[in-house]
Amino acid sequence: MLLYKFLLPGERLDYVNDRLSLIQRPDGLCFGTDTLLLAAYIRAVKGDCLELGTGTGILSLLLATRGKCRHIDALEIQHEYAALAARNVCLNHLSDRIRVTEGDLRAEGVVARDGRYKLTVANPPYMRQKSGYLNSTAHKTDARHEQNGDIRDFCKAAAGALSFGGQFCCVFRPDRTADLVCAMRDTGLEPKRMTFIHRDAGAPPSLLLMESRAGGNPGLICTKPLFLKEGASDSEDLRYILESGNFPPSFY
Repeated sequence: MLLYKFLLPGERLDYVNDRLSLIQRPDGLCFGTDTLLLAAYIRAVKGDCLELGTGTGILSLLLATRGKCRHIDALEIQHEYAALAARNVCLNHLSDRIRVTEGDLRAEGVVARDGRYKLTVANPPYMRQKSGYLNSTAHKTDARHEQNGDIRDFCKAAAGALSFGGQFCCVFRPDRTADLVCAMRDTGLEPKRMTFIHRDAGAPPSLLLMESRAGGNPGLICTKPLFLKEGASDSEDLRYILESGNFPPSFY
């Protein structure tokens, strides 16, 4: 019951993967399949990580518990969510591994352009600023639409923070693959590995996972697709991801 003392009005406490406790707000975006798959897709590095747009902090929490990097700096522009992510870090006793900072990745000096990170990660907004349905709450609109920076802004911040050869990994929408690839190349990131996510073998892709490298040579590997379902059951590949916290070796 002591855990519920961390909650503010309008929040709830969930227990999610890796035995993590996660405070979430129903009026904002909650932990979903895209973040879970991105955490598994990311390869471990011997160095530090920067997360751009951490939200509740769940991606950073998963990377820390799985030992995929040494230390994580998690950046969030929304004041309420920066504070929420910091509480989630404290709640899960990961303050020695994760530091949450409030700031705008587009602002000068917020993201250090000194190549200190081996890994940058993001689950950025998927939709253009004035496209599609605007959500009933500002929190959901900011999380889903490019209100506070577009995909090029995310790529620019990631590229500036990375050491030469460092990884930038993200999840995005398949219908915006061209936008993502162009933004990466325009900012010095070379797309290296791409995986499309489908509900099942008969469905079109619903998500795209991408790994790029700062200063990398041209050469993109498009892996086999990940199907989440086989009939009514989880696919063998998804079961592997859920059990191990990594993608199967056949995706590398």
